[in-house]
Amino acid sequence: MLTTTRRMATLLAAAASVRSATAQETRYPDRSVTIVVPAAPGGGGDFAARLLGEGLTRVLGQAFVVENRVGGGGSVAATAVARAAPNGYTVLLAYSGTHVAFPALFPNLAWDPVRSFAPVALVLRAPHVIVVRKDLPVRTLAELADYARRNPGRLTYASSGAGSIQHIGGEWLAGMVGAPMLHVPYRGAGPAMNDLVAGTVDLMITTPPAVVGLLRDGAVRALALASPSRHTMLPDIPTTAEAGFGELELEAWFAVYAPADTPPPVVNRLSEAIRQVTADPVFRRRSEESGTTPAYMDPAELAAFTQSELIRWSELIRRLGIQVE
Repeated sequence: MLTTTRRMATLLAAAASVRSATAQETRYPDRSVTIVVPAAPGGGGDFAARLLGEGLTRVLGQAFVVENRVGGGGSVAATAVARAAPNGYTVLLAYSGTHVAFPALFPNLAWDPVRSFAPVALVLRAPHVIVVRKDLPVRTLAELADYARRNPGRLTYASSGAGSIQHIGGEWLAGMVGAPMLHVPYRGAGPAMNDLVAGTVDLMITTPPAVVGLLRDGAVRALALASPSRHTMLPDIPTTAEAGFGELELEAWFAVYAPADTPPPVVNRLSEAIRQVTADPVFRRRSEESGTTPAYMDPAELAAFTQSELIRWSELIRRLGIQVE
């Protein structure tokens, strides 16, 4: 009789726990949510996170607060979210340059792009644009290539960190040009862009949100868009194919991931809210004005996309022979 009573008590406690968890998931979110972004203020990732946060705050009725976690080219942010409580209140706005390139560069990461996270939604896609300091004596990609060959090793290019997509793109460009360029890593795209504007470094390959305003002000000069087609907000900038470097195509993306084991109802609720945000005309207009494109994927689609991107970037890094100490 005692055993039966204990068994019933255990079952009732378990059922109560399940009801409590289900109720919490149904109420999600009932407090503020932190979007951890692996970028300093002013970079493309920071812009994307703040634009998304504004939309989610409106749709879900709770504050979505952006937290900038720089360092390790984005690894500091990824590690923080991977170790966070799996309840949907701390999520990562991942940048593809970190999320799918780093595993091929750093074998001992503290996080895994698949096992450490629950895919939530793809948010934005963004081509990369090749920009130079305003007083560099080149105005086309062909002139840059000629300048680099005449000054081997003297051209410097900035990135948001060793192993970042800007680093990979710089090495890819140097290989196509046939002349070495000096890599200068920074702790985020914002500080790197600041030094490009100041003339401390010569060039950078980055996403449009970080440079659209600077281009309008004449603070930097764009040479080419590493994309198969021109962008409506950058209509005068030729593609790399038009400039004679068709193989060089770099498209970044921004996606939301939650810690692994986050309950599916929480993941699905957040994903659906992101779908609504990315379909909103104001969000679409603001993102397109920045040079990015809304591109929603649900959790299952993002999971498959992440796997395919891991393969693609691993093959590119191996082909370029990029190694990071």
